[in-house]
Amino acid sequence: MNKELLKSLVCPVSGGDLVYNIELHELWCEKSQLAYPIKDGIPIMIPQEARQIVENKTD
Repeated sequence: MNKELLKSLVCPVSGGDLVYNIELHELWCEKSQLAYPIKDGIPIMIPQEARQIVENKTD
């Protein structure tokens, strides 16, 4: 993921910053809890294409 491109992108739902998840090849927004896929090197910034981030929480 191009670092300069990542700096200019924001979550279209919340306007929050995005973090590149290298393992899942997605852009994550902590504020909206959405993960946007990257397909063929292109971030798909369509909210309907995003998935909800589910964190594993243990008590």
